[in-house]
Amino acid sequence: MNWFDVVGMISTVSLFLPILFIVTFRLAWYKSFPALLVYYTITFGFNLLSIDFFKADKNFIYYYGVANNLLDAPLMLSFMTYFSKTALFRKKMKMVIPVFLLFELIVIAIYGFNIGAAIIVLGPGLLLVLGFSLLFFIHQAKITIVHQKAAGKALIVASLLFAYGGYSFVYVVYYLLKTPYKTDTFLVYYLISIISSVLIAIGIMYERKRVRELMELQTARKELKVIYGRAEVKKTALSKKEPRFKHL
Repeated sequence: MNWFDVVGMISTVSLFLPILFIVTFRLAWYKSFPALLVYYTITFGFNLLSIDFFKADKNFIYYYGVANNLLDAPLMLSFMTYFSKTALFRKKMKMVIPVFLLFELIVIAIYGFNIGAAIIVLGPGLLLVLGFSLLFFIHQAKITIVHQKAAGKALIVASLLFAYGGYSFVYVVYYLLKTPYKTDTFLVYYLISIISSVLIAIGIMYERKRVRELMELQTARKELKVIYGRAEVKKTALSKKEPRFKHL
């Protein structure tokens, strides 16, 4: 095993960290986190096959890679609705996803289910995710700096901005410029995956604390509502039983 294989193995292990943290911290069914869980599970599986950790048919690996690239943007956009500032903006983001999926289907219908179609789809997908990442990072950074809260969200979106900025660079160099230094390009890809996966895992850990606090606050509000609701009902019932006197 050479140094390149070692970095590839480290990259694959790092991709498992977000999966572990999402499941361990019970976020697998929380809001849009299922999309992130599926995203990292698929990517982790593909990396395992890419480094020959499991022996698999070459055609299976090929089509798995195509599917992985096609699902990249829709899954990540689905997760990123978590950072939406308003319900209206979240609704608009959710409208973008089916439009992008339709675009993918049109490309597949024209070029077939192959790497050529994946390359065409991957470019706009990377730009979309990168644009939203930048927008949400600016918003979350302001909240974290000014109000000293939501550090988990800021870390998660910072990791996505770093990842998709790096992946966009790799896409341009590898697919558009067709660099002869393919090994170096893959090394950059692995390093980006390692850093971004570790960052997002830390962000998930911090976000879990915030989610737990929000859930405890919601539970407390519900309990208070029940208590004061009953008190109000009792008060109303007593007032009805009070004797009424005619004014002389």
